[in-house]
Amino acid sequence: MEQMRIGPYSITSKAILAPMAGITDRPFRQLCKRLGAGMAVSEMVTANSLLWGSQKTLNRTNHLGEQEPRVVQIAGSDPRLLAEAARYNADRGAQIIDINMGCPAKKVCNVMAGSALLRDERLVGRILEAVVGAVTVPVTLKIRTGWDSDSRNGVRIARIAEAAGIQSLAVHGRTRACGYKGHAEYDTIRAIKETVSIPVIANGDITTPEKARFVLEYTGADAVMIGRGAQGNPWIFREINHYLATGTHLARPSLGEIRDTLLEHIQAIHEFYGEYTGVRMARKHICWYSKSQPNGAAFRKEINQLETSTQQLAATRDFFDRLITREELAA
Repeated sequence: MEQMRIGPYSITSKAILAPMAGITDRPFRQLCKRLGAGMAVSEMVTANSLLWGSQKTLNRTNHLGEQEPRVVQIAGSDPRLLAEAARYNADRGAQIIDINMGCPAKKVCNVMAGSALLRDERLVGRILEAVVGAVTVPVTLKIRTGWDSDSRNGVRIARIAEAAGIQSLAVHGRTRACGYKGHAEYDTIRAIKETVSIPVIANGDITTPEKARFVLEYTGADAVMIGRGAQGNPWIFREINHYLATGTHLARPSLGEIRDTLLEHIQAIHEFYGEYTGVRMARKHICWYSKSQPNGAAFRKEINQLETSTQQLAATRDFFDRLITREELAA
């Protein structure tokens, strides 16, 4: 299987972890890479230099011990500030700089960043040229198909990106107006792939190995990007890799593996953020992992009330141990 390249980096898997604010921190990126993600993009870092010293930004740019390539996503709307942000992050170990023009969140779009930028193609060009010119590391771009269904300008944006020196393009198959509603469409991604020669990564509603293969074949994309499909399910990367390689399904993880992986993930979160913040950051992940399990609702209610790391780990272990015992008795 041909590998996608971004600058000097060979991406060994066609399944990539999408950047998600509050989710794709270092513990989660490392876990997904270990389970087969070819690349994992950091949470969004603002181009506002006044915030670079904040704990939140320091956490988002912490890549200690992380498997290469280390990718930092930056967001903003001022070409000069984005160029400075790119230099700042490259100087601190970022090996690829990704520019966010895909986030549909109102608080991002209201300051003309994220997918709001797609409305101003000249500004897009100025931003991309400024960032590419500011650093020696590869620069990539994440976009949506356009601002709304009447202005799907993804193909024009892709041409601008390639001309500016962008080295890969991730495209979410919805417009800004769609948010996350409805279904992703892949025709625009297909048209973009037919238009440019840089690698194209397809994103949106890819939650199974079959869907990953369909999207790759339909769009001709070089890789797929998984966001919400990886929440509570980091095994999706190895499952996609196996399915693409063999056409057969890998067995789902056992309850024992889910328990052990989750406990390891929770401990990594506690160590990364410290006790107080770590317990709170871990809650959503525990809820996602337990979503399809029997008695999960009562467990999630309990987890959201626990205040210490010791309590959180013990309750999680106990919940999965009970499930394992029940499964063994039923066998």
